[in-house]
Amino acid sequence: MVEPHAEAPEGTIGAERPQIPPAIAPVRSEERIPAVDTIRGFALLGILLMNICSFGLPDAAYANPAPAGGATGWNLVTWWIMEVLADGKMRAIFSLTFGAGVYLLIDRLSRKGAAENAADIHYRRMLWLMLFGILHAYLIWDGDILFYYAVLGLVLYPLRKLSPRALLIAAGFILIAMCAGAAFEHRHLMDEQREYGEIRADEKAGMTLSAVQQDTKRDWEEIVARQAPSADELKTETDAHLDGYFKLFVFRAKQVYRLHSAPLYWPDPWFDMLMMMLIGIAMIKTGLLTGAYSSRFYVWMALASFAIGMPADIWAVSYISRHQFSIDAFSLILSEYEVGRFTAFGYIALIILALKSGILRGVTRTLAYVGQMAFTNYILTSLICTTLFEGYGFGLYGKLQRHQLYGIVLLVWLVILIVSPFWLRRFRFGPLEWGWRSLTYWKRQPFRRSEAAGPRAGLAARPDTL
Repeated sequence: MVEPHAEAPEGTIGAERPQIPPAIAPVRSEERIPAVDTIRGFALLGILLMNICSFGLPDAAYANPAPAGGATGWNLVTWWIMEVLADGKMRAIFSLTFGAGVYLLIDRLSRKGAAENAADIHYRRMLWLMLFGILHAYLIWDGDILFYYAVLGLVLYPLRKLSPRALLIAAGFILIAMCAGAAFEHRHLMDEQREYGEIRADEKAGMTLSAVQQDTKRDWEEIVARQAPSADELKTETDAHLDGYFKLFVFRAKQVYRLHSAPLYWPDPWFDMLMMMLIGIAMIKTGLLTGAYSSRFYVWMALASFAIGMPADIWAVSYISRHQFSIDAFSLILSEYEVGRFTAFGYIALIILALKSGILRGVTRTLAYVGQMAFTNYILTSLICTTLFEGYGFGLYGKLQRHQLYGIVLLVWLVILIVSPFWLRRFRFGPLEWGWRSLTYWKRQPFRRSEAAGPRAGLAARPDTL
C-alpha cells in the first residue's frame, strides 16, 4: 500500500522539470511513477476476486468450494477460473508494488539529501500502517493484509541496499524453502491421517488412548474442521456473521488474534509476501517495473510467465476436482501453488505493454487513479462488503452462491472506478492517504489541489530516474 516516490522522469513527452520540493515532504503528483500506480490499481481490484469469498462465505469456502457456496455447475466453473487466473496472483502483485514503494520512498529521501531522516520516516510510516491494520482487522474485517505488510516493511529497510541479483537470489531461496516446506507438510499430514485412522480403530476396539494419541486426534480433527467443517460448525460461523456487531467482534477477535500471533519465521503468510516484496525492489531497481526494457522483452516475459503459471494451476485444480476436494489433494498441490503464481508476472508485462503502446489509455489512466488511492480503496472495499454481507448491514452472508458473489464484485469495482478519479481531480491524496502522510511527517499536509492535475498515463523513460 505504500505510494511510490520518485523524481519526475526525464524525457517524458510534455513534462516540464518541476521545482524541487523540500526533501522531507510527501510525493507530489508530478513525481509519481504511473506504471507502478497502474499495476497497483489492477492488483487492488483483482484482490477482491478472491476476497469476496471471505466476505460472503464461511472461511473454509475461500479455497474449497465443497463446504459452502456450491461446487457444481457455474459455481464450479467460477472456482476453476478464479483459482487459475486470480488466486495468489493479485496478492503477489500487490506485495510486489508494496516492496517497490518502500524502496522508492527511501531512495527519494536519500537523493534529496534527507538520508538521515529516511529511517525515521519509514519506520514511523510502517508503525502507523500497523495500527491501521490492527484496527481494520479487529473492527471491520479479519482478512486484513495491512498488518502483515507493516511488519514486513520493518524488515525491508535494511534489505533495500541489496543488489537486484542478491534480492532475486534471496527470493529464490524463499521460494525453494516454501515449496520444500509444503512437501514436508504434505508428508506430515498424510502420516497424521494414517495415525488418525489407527487411533479410531483403537477407540472402536475399546482401547484407552495415550496422551500422544489424544493430541494427534485433536490436531487432525482441527485440520478437518478448517478444511471441511461440519454443518454445525458452518452454522455457528454463519450465525456469528448474521448477529449483532458486538457478537461478531468477539468472534472475529479470536480469529485475528490467532492470525496475528503466527511467528514471523512461519512460511504462511509471511514468506509468501516477503518473497514478492524482494522481487518488487529488484524490479524497480532494474527499471523492469517502469517499462525500461523493450516491448519485445515484455512480450516474452508475458508468454513465459503464462506458460509456466497457467498449466501448473490448471493441473492443480483438475487434480483437486478429480479427488473430490479432499484434504490430501489440497495438501499435495501446495508445492505447486508458488509455481502457479508466475502468472502474476504475465499480468505485469501486459500492463506495461499497454502503457508503452498507449492503447487502452482511458483504462490505464483510471487504474492509475485507483492505485494512487489504494489504501483508501482497500478500506472502502471492506466497508462496502461488510455492510452488504454482515448482519448489522444487509445480511447477505452465506445467502449467495459462489458465482453470484461476482455481481457484488462488479458493484464494488464500479464504485471504486468512479470515486477514485472524481476524488483525485479535486484532492491531492485519498482521505486515508492524506491522514497517513500527515501522521508520518507529523504535520498536516495540503489536501485540496491548487490546480487540476491527475496521474499521467505514460511511463518513466529511464530507470536511473527512479
